[in-house]
Amino acid sequence: MKIEKNLISGILAILMIAEVFFVPVYRASEKSEMHGIWIPYMSLTLSESERTEKGFQEKINAMAEKCAKYNINTAIIQVRPFSDAIYPSEIFPYSHIITGTQGIAPDFNPLEYIIKTFHEKKIAVHAWVNPLRVSTAQTPSYIAESNPAKKYPTFTYKDGTYYDASYPEVRKLIIDGIAEIVRNYDVDGIQLDDYFYPSEDLDYDKKSYDNYAQSVKSDFLPISQGEWRKANINMLVEGIYSKIHSLKDNVVFGISPQCNFDNNEKIGADVNVWCSQRGYINYICPQIYVSNDHPAFPFNTLADRWKATVTNPDIKLYTGLGIYKAGSDADSGTWLLSDDNIKKQIEYTRKINADGFMMYSYDYLESKQAKKEIENASEIFFG
Repeated sequence: MKIEKNLISGILAILMIAEVFFVPVYRASEKSEMHGIWIPYMSLTLSESERTEKGFQEKINAMAEKCAKYNINTAIIQVRPFSDAIYPSEIFPYSHIITGTQGIAPDFNPLEYIIKTFHEKKIAVHAWVNPLRVSTAQTPSYIAESNPAKKYPTFTYKDGTYYDASYPEVRKLIIDGIAEIVRNYDVDGIQLDDYFYPSEDLDYDKKSYDNYAQSVKSDFLPISQGEWRKANINMLVEGIYSKIHSLKDNVVFGISPQCNFDNNEKIGADVNVWCSQRGYINYICPQIYVSNDHPAFPFNTLADRWKATVTNPDIKLYTGLGIYKAGSDADSGTWLLSDDNIKKQIEYTRKINADGFMMYSYDYLESKQAKKEIENASEIFFG
């Protein structure tokens, strides 16, 4: 009996020592309600005075502290905004948001510090990737010579340049870039945003579509250009999902599409397939950035439709809440009809048994514009 007690005491002592020296990595519980916040590249952009390791760390420390204050358990952080990266990559150049010029590296690793800092606050980190956008509206103003967009197929639309997802080598490039993040960093998730094809216009990738149509055997009719685009994006999404789970099965993969189903159809986002079939996503978070009294698409109506769309029980549904519109005259002024839109939207998210919510964006958590809405929802944030 004494030997057994000594053995148990020894084991407990070893466990106590292990707890001190081996701090467990934080993972958001599968059962916990998602309280997410999007942190876009604009929020991460460093001013000239912040472009030091100390300046960057102070910025990230303040962000993590504020997120913890509002009971945020997941930060969706934009790590690849323009065919670039906020971490050392063998595929993409450093982002201009870190050093001011694309391709110029800092003397520290931004993503490594972000993950460490947010995990210390018990906040999971989902790496947010814009898969196809290279540039838009002169942002970034300079494309590094090392940027893969210099040699991979792209197309231009209006003021933007985008990768052409119809090419297998482009899809592999995007998948390999995401694999690099998952392999090298302790992220909890990967998220794609709502940027796929830029519009339903049939001109900007017509050459690629014509090449496809000519390659189809004469006894088959080629699918339409719209369906072809959806097929290209589906191959990309399926490839990302497979690659992530072949590397780390505890890293989740999600997409945050537009809330409007017709718009998703126009840009090649096949949300009905993603939400019903296996092998595409672990979660969906439609950007339901509308007021409760929107004249055409009120929040509850859209939330109900998305709930009905997610028919695969293994896929989690989160609602994307537009706190950037709170207190503004957006949506025909309907946000000004009340100051508890966000509170009611969180309550409705729970009513339909969705799995939580994500808010856009970080900069509006303590903005003057959204202050009243955030205050009225604070009992939910802290509850």
